[in-house]
Amino acid sequence: MSEPGLRERKKRRTFQNVSDTAVRLFVERGFDAVSVAEVAAAAEISKPTLFRYFPAKEDLVLHRIADHEREAADVVTAARAEGVAPLPALRRRFLDLLAAADPVTGLNDDPEVRVFHTLLYGTPALVAGLHAHVERSEAALADALGGDLDARLAAGQIVAVRRVLAEENWRRIEAGERVAAVRPDAVAATERAFTGLEAGLPHFA
Repeated sequence: MSEPGLRERKKRRTFQNVSDTAVRLFVERGFDAVSVAEVAAAAEISKPTLFRYFPAKEDLVLHRIADHEREAADVVTAARAEGVAPLPALRRRFLDLLAAADPVTGLNDDPEVRVFHTLLYGTPALVAGLHAHVERSEAALADALGGDLDARLAAGQIVAVRRVLAEENWRRIEAGERVAAVRPDAVAATERAFTGLEAGLPHFA
């Protein structure tokens, strides 16, 4: 794969700068208190240019989780191509993310991640967008699992398990525990949860 050209690199830098600027302002003053025009001015671009990068105000924040939207579906697709069943592959992926302290697992105590999480879950408009993200992720996973009713039921359970595991990790981090202290329990909980999924969904195990 070739390296991106100068124009593409500039576009990516602008994209990141605008998002970083927006998140900083939202954290400082609150999502509802900052207008799109103020974000554009702070990022030194025009408002129409900002909307070319981010069609909606919420996208300035939600794009940071967009990369995970098809993650579970992509894991299943890649695993099946290698002859690996979906649930063992998804178990392995979540354990790998825990090992990397990926924010999507809730197992991350970096101050910037904690501030972003508070912004995301403390803003009703962003929570609504997050729910839409979860629904799209679940639909993509259901398609990867086969697209029928059994696949949709399985996808709903898998997404719910991953969400609850992440919420429990985040609850403990927010209570002041460190990643190193939480990780062993997080790994054990993940193993138990996926063992339960595999017992209840043998077709995908």
